[in-house]
Amino acid sequence: MRRYAYRILNVFAETALTGNPLCVFENAEGLSDFEMQALALQFNLSETTFILPSAVATAHVRIFTPSFEMPFAGHPTLGTAHVVRELRGAGDTLTLDMKAGVIPVTSSGSIWTLEARKPTTRAAAAAHDIADMLGLSPSDLGSPPLWVDTGSEQLIVPLARLRRSSAARPTRVCSRVMAAALRGKAWLTCGPTRPRTRWSHASFF
Repeated sequence: MRRYAYRILNVFAETALTGNPLCVFENAEGLSDFEMQALALQFNLSETTFILPSAVATAHVRIFTPSFEMPFAGHPTLGTAHVVRELRGAGDTLTLDMKAGVIPVTSSGSIWTLEARKPTTRAAAAAHDIADMLGLSPSDLGSPPLWVDTGSEQLIVPLARLRRSSAARPTRVCSRVMAAALRGKAWLTCGPTRPRTRWSHASFF
């Protein structure tokens, strides 16, 4: 029987058993894509990561949700960096080779920070289609919605008035519009927005 060591971490945690849970497999060599996906489903956490050797970075990391592989995500990257530093003796500056590219991660004491790749954007569906999928009217939207990609593409929908966010009710149209997105989420915003490219955390449990 093959044995693989793993750790359960809580990222962004202030106390034990809080924050974002994460499962990290310390050495995933020998695991197939199917097995990684099956393990992620078995643990059923939002993400499970698998550490592998890399010729271009401190470690190669793959991220799986219970149903699909993600090219990049914030809290799995930070949590896995914490484990890689301990396993590889990498110090406070390391790089993780992911499907989204090589991500630099640094620490200062217990605080880790990553720098995602520069965002790219593309136009979303017509405003009236976006409004329809959210159960809103076109007048509820602010500037045009955009797909924003810093390693994991997500739909950003600016609203004209913040209070209209509570009126949003996803409709059946939503599944068709979001079909191409791995995460399948739309983020409602109000006011000036910038794609987030930096994440930090202060503690692990």
